[in-house]
Amino acid sequence: MTRTKPRIALFDLDHTLLPIDSDHAWGEFTQVLGWTDPVRFKRRNDEFYQHYQAGTLDVHDYVRFATEALRQRSEAEARAAQRQFMQSVIGPAIRPAALDLVRGHQQAGDLTVIVTATNEFVTRPIADAFGVAELIAVELERGVDGWITGEILGVPSLREGKITRVAKWLVERGLDWHGVETVFYSDSMNDLPLLERVDRPVATNAEARLRAIATQRGWRILDLFTHT
Repeated sequence: MTRTKPRIALFDLDHTLLPIDSDHAWGEFTQVLGWTDPVRFKRRNDEFYQHYQAGTLDVHDYVRFATEALRQRSEAEARAAQRQFMQSVIGPAIRPAALDLVRGHQQAGDLTVIVTATNEFVTRPIADAFGVAELIAVELERGVDGWITGEILGVPSLREGKITRVAKWLVERGLDWHGVETVFYSDSMNDLPLLERVDRPVATNAEARLRAIATQRGWRILDLFTHT
């Protein structure tokens, strides 16, 4: 009897399951809290976001910048802000269509995984809100005091790093690429390497460049909401 391969549904997060970029939105939220300079921080935050869209982001520099305000506060204060961010920014951005997509895979027996270039501090509560236990995100190094240092732990889950991190995740579960059936949903050209690696790539709310590639290659195109 032929044994069915485990099915794994991989999801990018920002502009794929969410209509916003959670990393950029967190930066804007720190301005609302008064944690960051309203002019200097916004300019730098926007510059980093433009580099991400262009595929030229130095993720190590960005994480140092993005976590600077957190590092200046206690973990308790940071966690309180995180909860407020979830309630006021992320909660209203979670759309039924995205929830239905994830739940449809779960109800079909697929293992669901969010694979994001945004750091774990921002994304762990978001994954929980989607009911996804498995999260592959940028992991943050912690110092002797147990709090984040501003450095990245291990390989960042950005561009080709997503393939590396998913492969590691599979090995940890006694699996490999050939022993599973994979689908990956993403909006971004940054995710082209992983889209090309999986069995079923799905261009989701795709930016123009990715939409053109998906059309040319006959990939599935899915629009949960309008890409901005």
